Amino acid sequence: MAIMGLMDIRQYITTDAKICHGKPCFKGTRILVHTILELLAAGVRQEEILGEKYYPQLTPAHIRAALEYAAKLSEAGELVELPA
Repeated sequence: MAIMGLMDIRQYITTDAKICHGKPCFKGTRILVHTILELLAAGVRQEEILGEKYYPQLTPAHIRAALEYAAKLSEAGELVELPA
């Protein structure tokens, strides 16, 4: 189901074989998208992630782009083996 109002995540996320081994990261940084998703999954609040302790160079839009990216991957149906 497509949801209206989704952002163009390409404004925030990029992949380049020469940066972070081609893993998705935020444009202009070497911050991996999966790092932000792991922090969110671990219960770290968005305000903390964007604060001085973690990544103050990111914005709430970066967090939203990461979540939308994860949703698109899930929708694509790529099967990823989960650890036991």
